Amino acid sequence: MSTVTKSIQIENVVASMGIGQELDLETLADDLRVTQYDPEHFPGLIYRMQDPKAAALIFRSGKIVCTGAKSIADVAAALEQVFDELRELGVQIADSPDVEIQNIVSSADLGHQLNLNAIAIGLGLEHIEYEPEQFPGLVYRLDDPSVVALLFGSGKLVITGGEQTDDAEQALNVIEERLTELELLE
Repeated sequence: MSTVTKSIQIENVVASMGIGQELDLETLADDLRVTQYDPEHFPGLIYRMQDPKAAALIFRSGKIVCTGAKSIADVAAALEQVFDELRELGVQIADSPDVEIQNIVSSADLGHQLNLNAIAIGLGLEHIEYEPEQFPGLVYRLDDPSVVALLFGSGKLVITGGEQTDDAEQALNVIEERLTELELLE
């Protein structure tokens, strides 16, 4: 394992699931603690947790999105808190609801300054978006794994779109390999 893959940090895990029934968000907003509900600004009820630190976005349709968690285990723990509270209020929820990981956002540091102009040319324009006047990072769309990496001149990067925790590690390996082949990673 390279030094880079050791520096991978999960920043956010987003997961969703449905409980198969409509919910009365006004009543839930009154009955649940630490919620925020303002349907004129956002259609869902926001339920914030501190341990683990995460938020559940609860929608009238019964869909629940968990965001802000730093691991898949934290997603499971946060959703279990939400499910327990909803069950206490009489909402029927299966013992093991089907939770789907939607997106894992990770960050890493390649440990080298990057010449983004040279990288944009070297990697080929079909996978790259780079407009430094608009955004200081280079957007690199990988096919395998299917993720998007944002590379910055400082050598730091953000990887988004992963659905498994090892997607970021695979992406970093691909990026390191390609930049080394192009002699753009000293």
